[in-house]
Amino acid sequence: RYFLTSAGQPRRFCRPSLSELFRIGSSKRVLQSQWTEHGVPFYRGREITRLAEDGFVNNELFISEELYSEYRSKNGVPKAGAIMVTAIGTIGNSYVVQPTDRFYFKDASVLWLDRTTDISSKFIDYWLKSSLFFDQLERGNGATVDTLTIQKLQGVEVNIPSRAEQERIVAILDEAFEGIATARANAEQNLQNVHALFESHLQSVFTQRGDAWAKTTLGQATGGVFTGPFGSLLHKSDYVENGIPLVNPAHITAIGIEPDFRKTVSEATVQKLSSYVMRKGDIVIGRRGEMGRCALVTDIEDGWLCGTGSFFIKPSPRCDSGYLVRFLRSDACKQRLEKIAGGAVMPNLSNTDLSNLSFDLPSPGEQRAICNAIDEVAAENQRLESIYQRKLAALDDLKKSLLQQAFTGQL
Repeated sequence: RYFLTSAGQPRRFCRPSLSELFRIGSSKRVLQSQWTEHGVPFYRGREITRLAEDGFVNNELFISEELYSEYRSKNGVPKAGAIMVTAIGTIGNSYVVQPTDRFYFKDASVLWLDRTTDISSKFIDYWLKSSLFFDQLERGNGATVDTLTIQKLQGVEVNIPSRAEQERIVAILDEAFEGIATARANAEQNLQNVHALFESHLQSVFTQRGDAWAKTTLGQATGGVFTGPFGSLLHKSDYVENGIPLVNPAHITAIGIEPDFRKTVSEATVQKLSSYVMRKGDIVIGRRGEMGRCALVTDIEDGWLCGTGSFFIKPSPRCDSGYLVRFLRSDACKQRLEKIAGGAVMPNLSNTDLSNLSFDLPSPGEQRAICNAIDEVAAENQRLESIYQRKLAALDDLKKSLLQQAFTGQL
């Protein structure tokens, strides 16, 4: 069998299954009770994924030296040149074991490819990252595969050129991917810089107090801070299909409200809980989890119900809702909210905490002018973010294209 080289000459290759190149298996089971705080690193799929992406991992789990030695003597452990592949959840992330690595791994979550032939592990590692590998996994399934079994991996076939050709392809991809990684790091840093500059602008806007600015609190400056209904006020019978949405923190995004229409309540329930209905111009803000997650209620959301995990703030002539939502979304305000929120695991604001949040408030006219100025900066910020996001997407597409070319004889 042949394919053409870049010079148009035929190149011989074979197409073995992975089971002809590697002994494919997993590990001996390690019980959770056998995990330790020190010893030999114990990797799950998430650690292998981190190694595949970054080349290092801050490990959380270990097993004892005694257990590692027992398994090493009875069944062996991964050695340099072996390939580890994630097998549950996010599947197919691969990592070539390095000479300095010393670890054990979780059965079923990670599969172990131990070389039995003179094959370039790096060549196979790159091939496992290509669409050609995933196309074989999904063929005939009609859906994305979320579990990779030993048997399934054993049956995967790969085009193998000569060892010299493998090394040539690896060298080309190494150099190209190193350049892509540098370009990606620069684009990601530029994205961070854009965000930091915007937040720096917001910080200066909300802290450089003018002469006419008044010291106030959220409760004093608005029409009040109101909680969503307590869980005891909503019953299973209140939920219906195609009803009126509840707005919880998970539904509040950076640009607005995206409700879950799979869980809505009846109009009768909304009438019963009319004091929790949000109106146009209100601000809905999460009281649990990520602080500062808030949005302005528009015509579309008018009449929706504030969820149990949220507060809503009524506007007042003294405080423009647009100004307030921009202030609440700023990193500086989020940090203040996180400090005053109770709860070590899940930050949880109280109505009193939010009502007592102090801030400096300019006149209504100045508030509107500030909003316009912020929006101009935000528009430029979004333009730059879009440029860098497109660059990142283009780099990802370039990687996919190079892998496709590498394993179809076009490099």
